[in-house]
Amino acid sequence: MQEAYYCYARWGAKAKTEDLEKRYPQLLAPILQGQHHRFQLSSTVDASSFPHQTIHTNLSSSSISEALDFATIFKAAQALSSEIQLEQLLTTLLQVVMENAGAQKAALLVLQQGDLVVEAVATINEGVTLVSVPLSTSEGIPITLVNYVKRSLKTVVLDDAAAQTDFIADSYFMQQQPKSVLCTPMLNQGKLIGLLYLENPLTIGAFTRDRTEVIQLLCAQAAISLENARLYQESQNYAQQLERSLQELEHTQLQMVQNEKMATLGNLVAGVAHEINNPIGFLKGSLNNAEEYIQDLLAHIQFYQQHHPTPAIAVIEHGEEIDLGFLTEDLPKLVGSMKVASERIKDISISLRTFSRADTTEKVACNLHEGIESTLLILKYRLKANEKRPAIEVITEYGKLPPVKCFLGQLNQVFMNILANAIDALDTSCEGLSFAQAQANHHQILIHTEVSSEQNIVAIRIKDNGQGIPEEVRARIFDHLFTTKEVGKGTGLGLAIARQIVEETHNGRLSCNSVLGEGTEFVIEIPVF
Repeated sequence: MQEAYYCYARWGAKAKTEDLEKRYPQLLAPILQGQHHRFQLSSTVDASSFPHQTIHTNLSSSSISEALDFATIFKAAQALSSEIQLEQLLTTLLQVVMENAGAQKAALLVLQQGDLVVEAVATINEGVTLVSVPLSTSEGIPITLVNYVKRSLKTVVLDDAAAQTDFIADSYFMQQQPKSVLCTPMLNQGKLIGLLYLENPLTIGAFTRDRTEVIQLLCAQAAISLENARLYQESQNYAQQLERSLQELEHTQLQMVQNEKMATLGNLVAGVAHEINNPIGFLKGSLNNAEEYIQDLLAHIQFYQQHHPTPAIAVIEHGEEIDLGFLTEDLPKLVGSMKVASERIKDISISLRTFSRADTTEKVACNLHEGIESTLLILKYRLKANEKRPAIEVITEYGKLPPVKCFLGQLNQVFMNILANAIDALDTSCEGLSFAQAQANHHQILIHTEVSSEQNIVAIRIKDNGQGIPEEVRARIFDHLFTTKEVGKGTGLGLAIARQIVEETHNGRLSCNSVLGEGTEFVIEIPVF
């Protein structure tokens, strides 16, 4: 409708433009708004009125059509309407106004919680600068004039600010003494959105009626765009807030799951280790005593044989029946084997306690190899051969690592998750194969540890020779709730928790490298201190 209005006006169809003004005032509001409240300095001064200007309110449609460059206006309005980012909109608005108004300086003020804030200032020499300064502390614009326009919602044009008396007391006018000044409100649906201030320090009457019309038209579009940009910025802030809340929720969920898993697993393993430790201590002590007793009995039998070389026939027959010579030779070996076995059970108990150790509130210097070995011990039953595949070989290439300050209980969980996933990958690669075919693949897991040349980063590499992971899966492997396992076999939390433990808790890095057909490698990098 606005475009049609301008075309009729340019054609000279005055009766038609007046008819449109009566029938569609709501659609032509930006144009009609510019026909009111223009102040121009007059040669006569009325001391009883404020401001000291005469008001020009009658602008004909034909005069508008003669003055405006319609293509320029539409292009400028389109540029404003196309911006949705607030900072870019402020820059574009001042650039467009400076190009079309003949101003040498421009300032845009935006209403924020009832107060005006200078958001951007533009000059011919320096271009647009985003400032965001409260009006009360700004020294670059006349505060008295701006506050008047804010209260009255009227456009004020001073053709010669130095000769005008009502705002001459403003400190800005006294210091800068600009020639031409324009200040216009920016309204959207009758509500003040902001103000536009323009000045020309060199020319008197720079802001003609025609230029004022252009400015007011642009301001009408700018007010809509500013409101849209504000709403868009609020929606973006809200979306970011939701994203942060979601991340915090995921972080809390992972932390709760991690704590619950560690507490449950730790209590279970620690309980088993404790129950094993008590009887094994008794067995170890009893075996030591039994070994002494057996040695005494065997020595006694030996003395008896020396001093009584010809025992009764019944004794000889019983000795042959029980194979006394074999018992005498094998019984000490049997006790020795029992002692070795009890030591092994004790080592298992110690490994279980190492794996399930409760972390303190601060990091403690630990031997990472002990954590890896305790994890392998718990997973040993899964490494053994079964009806579908042969045993999985674990190759350890341990470097000389210094003690690492860490929460070893949490790192054990990381080792457990990665090693369990490696075993799952090797099990999956055997699906559909015969035992002989699976045996030919010689499945193995390589664990390699090393310390950086600067002695400040420890790297643990855990690599399997399974089928590998496709790139689209590898890119999401650490995502929260992402899993490739069947329903009931995976939660999608394991690797997400592992990354959180390594990167957030230990300031390290957890990465995954995979080549289809060759296998997958996880690399854990942790600072030593």
